[in-house]
Amino acid sequence: MIRLLVVDDSALMRKVLGSIFAAEGDFALAFARDGLEALDLLVSFAPDVVTLDVTMPGLDGLACLDRIMLKRPCPVVMLSGLTAEGAEVSLDALARGAVDVLPKPAGAVSLAVDRFGPVLVQKVRAASRARPRPALGLAARLRARHAGLQPPPPRPTAKVRPARRPDSPPPPEAGEGLVLVGASTGGPPALTALLAELPAGFPWPIVVAQHMPATFTGPLARRLDGLSALAVQEVTRPAALVPGRVYVGRGDADVIVVRRPGGLMAAPAPAHPDYPWHPSVDRLVNSALDLIPPERLVGVLMTGMGRDGARTMAELRRRGGRTIAEAEESAVVWGMPGELVRAGGASVVAPVEAIAAELAALVP
Repeated sequence: MIRLLVVDDSALMRKVLGSIFAAEGDFALAFARDGLEALDLLVSFAPDVVTLDVTMPGLDGLACLDRIMLKRPCPVVMLSGLTAEGAEVSLDALARGAVDVLPKPAGAVSLAVDRFGPVLVQKVRAASRARPRPALGLAARLRARHAGLQPPPPRPTAKVRPARRPDSPPPPEAGEGLVLVGASTGGPPALTALLAELPAGFPWPIVVAQHMPATFTGPLARRLDGLSALAVQEVTRPAALVPGRVYVGRGDADVIVVRRPGGLMAAPAPAHPDYPWHPSVDRLVNSALDLIPPERLVGVLMTGMGRDGARTMAELRRRGGRTIAEAEESAVVWGMPGELVRAGGASVVAPVEAIAAELAALVP
């Protein structure tokens, strides 16, 4: 049985969530109406997973998450509103140690159960196998808040941003190369750890497929742009692939590599039914393999549930490309990178804090 603590100030939402998980048959449930009640149940109920509402009176979701990570760390799935503000708060939650976030359904919650329920159950099951990673400096942040100070949301330390490279793409005769990055559950903090360590002069463009709703990928790209010496943008229209830039696929859709008269571009594409997760890592890698010699590609597969990217990155390595899989010791969920390793498709296996150095060693 998976012991699940549902924390939400809405009686209707608690009832809906309770019915979703009760129907599964393998969840033991407890409910809390606010953050303080959740902290009491954290000890007496000892949950395996917590679903945590972001907006609650008194102790809100982020403050409650901080206390959980300090008092008894366990996997937390945040439930957030589908707004720009909700997306920013959700990214803060991931930086503070939440395993995953899921937008609450808009409109009548009870009418969205058939669509919302299976996704929520899938995320909670994956979270039950995850290893939460509390944010650095958590105890100091809580002491500051208790003293009445208002510290900014936790963010990893970024290097001073050097001057960026020109916007124009390199000429085709200079040789084309590309880094393809895939991530899912636990991905935003892992992407931060990777990109914050790469220099502005990194010689190849980087395209990222991070499983996320469309509401979240724009704020994620902006946040990564502020934390990295590289320029980071969301792919909402075709964009020329330029060294020293990072292209984040728009959520709920796919990102692919295409060739235009001016050179290679990252382009958005409607979600394809042949690929179950979006933005699809498999579809991104396949599109790159169609246009670029494998030896000019490097694939990086990071934390996430499922197997998206494992098959195509193994094929990339088989054809002569290079691949990096995040090591089990650092991955929140060792699903996607673990599948790549088991398929014999990883050139390198490294913890998240070492991936930037490994990538720099592979890119000429």
